[in-house]
Amino acid sequence: EYEVIPLFCQPDGNFPNHDPNPSDENNLQALQAAVLSNKADLGLAFDGDGDRLVVISGNGKIVWPDQLMMIFARDILKTKPNTEIVFDVKSSFRLQELVTELSGNPIMCKTGHSHVRSTVHQTGALIGGEFSGHIFFNDRWHGFDDGLYASVRLLEILANSDLAPKQALEKMIAEFKPSTYTPEILIPVAESEKFALMEKITSNFDFKDAIINTIDGLRVEYPYGWGLIRASNTSANLTMRFEADNQVQLAHIKKLFGDELAPFINQVDQYL
Repeated sequence: EYEVIPLFCQPDGNFPNHDPNPSDENNLQALQAAVLSNKADLGLAFDGDGDRLVVISGNGKIVWPDQLMMIFARDILKTKPNTEIVFDVKSSFRLQELVTELSGNPIMCKTGHSHVRSTVHQTGALIGGEFSGHIFFNDRWHGFDDGLYASVRLLEILANSDLAPKQALEKMIAEFKPSTYTPEILIPVAESEKFALMEKITSNFDFKDAIINTIDGLRVEYPYGWGLIRASNTSANLTMRFEADNQVQLAHIKKLFGDELAPFINQVDQYL
């Protein structure tokens, strides 16, 4: 039995507290503070219509949706190996590694909840997730994104642990191989120009000794990390994200991107 402490649960379209976007860490500060001040086991952050989820651990750290996907994928693959696990191009390479290690079939798809949902249904995957927080359970559920259902599945996993929920969540996160990563980085570009600019970048890059994935923008993968640039589906921006085994390698990938993007994006270094 959980004690629930509500925070900003009264609907108000003026959004007096913060934007209802849990993928922006600035919007999670009040929840992080509330978790710590109440010594809560965890915090649950939903978006305005409740179909996205980001979690705060009991020590106030953000558990991003690709990390949640690692928890869910591991739980599902324990009893249902060889199944497909779907995730978008912004998700951690640790998720892909974990699914492979656990005899699952990792499937990367375009960012966008419609793309994740359709890929889940086309492949028969038992779960699909997007870095922004849309998580689609097709296991004991109906294959659509539901933040409340995803949160209850997380609580079920924690309840089945031998540890208290707070310690169980922190232990699960600690068991995953660490990496260094950035949040999503936004580069303002006119709506009418963003796709043409992205096409120009994709046609003129020269990343050596990398695996190039152009399923959605440009994801450049190395054994030690990756970088991504793509046109946002929902705003007048190009978006970037980076991840690597450590800070030195992360800085190296960022520099490679800076060198490649400089001819196309003015002062790109200010975003890196």
